[in-house]
Amino acid sequence: MKLQASERCDMNDLQQDNDLTISWVSYILHLVVAISAVIPGAQVGPLLLVLALVIDLVKRGDVGQGWQRSHFGYRLRTVIRAAVLYLVTLPLWFLFVFPGWLAWVAISIWFLYRIVLGMVRLNRGQPMPDPSAV
Repeated sequence: MKLQASERCDMNDLQQDNDLTISWVSYILHLVVAISAVIPGAQVGPLLLVLALVIDLVKRGDVGQGWQRSHFGYRLRTVIRAAVLYLVTLPLWFLFVFPGWLAWVAISIWFLYRIVLGMVRLNRGQPMPDPSAV
C-alpha cells in the first residue's frame, strides 16, 4: 500500500512532534537535576539523571537528521562533561572541603546554564551548535 504525499507529510509531522515532546521531557528532567545540584539538600537528581540519559540514548537513533537531533547530542555531551568534571574535582572534597564545594557549585551552575540554553534554543526551533565548529 502506497502512502499519498499528504499522508507521508502528516506522519512526518507526527514524528517531529513526538521528537519535540521527547526533547522537552528530557530537558525538564535535566533541569530538575540541574536545580537539585545547585540547591543543597535537594538530591532527587541521580535517579532522574539516569532516566533522562536512558531517554536520550534510546531515542537519539529514532530522531531524523534535522535540527532536533543536535539537542540529543548536546544533552549527552553536557552530562558526560559534567560527570568528568565532578570526578576530576572529587579529590578536592577530601583534601579541602571548601574548594571542593566551590568547584561543584561552579560545575552545577554551568550544567544549569547549558540545560537552560538548550531549552531556549529548542523553544525557538534552533539546532545546537556543531561541537566540531566550536
